[in-house]
Amino acid sequence: MTLPHIAIDGPVASGKSTVALMVARRLNLLYVDTGAMYRAVALAALRDGVELDDGEALAELLQRHRIDLEPSAEARGYAVHLDGADVTARLFHGAVTAAVSTVAAQPQVRRVLVERQREIARHRAVVMAGRDIGTVVLPGAPFKVFLTASVAERVRRRWEEMQAAGSTIDAQALRAEVERRDHTDTTRVDSPLVPAQGALVLDSSALRAEEVVERIVSWVASGAAAGA
Repeated sequence: MTLPHIAIDGPVASGKSTVALMVARRLNLLYVDTGAMYRAVALAALRDGVELDDGEALAELLQRHRIDLEPSAEARGYAVHLDGADVTARLFHGAVTAAVSTVAAQPQVRRVLVERQREIARHRAVVMAGRDIGTVVLPGAPFKVFLTASVAERVRRRWEEMQAAGSTIDAQALRAEVERRDHTDTTRVDSPLVPAQGALVLDSSALRAEEVVERIVSWVASGAAAGA
């Protein structure tokens, strides 16, 4: 049986996590933010002093540590536990954010986490957000969305998030970081960021999150599955 999974991919600060959580709550589906799993690996690597571009060492790290992603009623919609400790808040510290693209580019890491993500979706319908969900993790998902926005808009959103969290960063430095992550995500050899075949491509630059959610929910309700 093919479960009615919804795969939502997109670049950094495109709004995919916010939208995916809202869609999941509207449709009473399990929300899975795969980016949080890669952030947990980055956090563990920084803590253990593992080189961020050493795929083999990172794969060994994954064998030593347990990462659990659990549903939560909190704002993010999930809690991440590393070896039993809740590390959700620490996943968004500057050092982890700077490290995660390098960690996520390692094929050895992706192989392990992709299988874990597939296992989560094996027995329950999910709304899964990431950068390779529709292309690699759940290529058979009937509903695939590629959410994007202009660089300027994505920088503005991320800057507002950081301001709300009490962090400060120069706007030019933030733009450079967003562009660096875009380059890393779209040019990596393993699972580059690209729209899945048949995906509903939405540019959210001029749309509120609620408007994007409404379009996705209406599309799902219409049964116009990807590739149909």
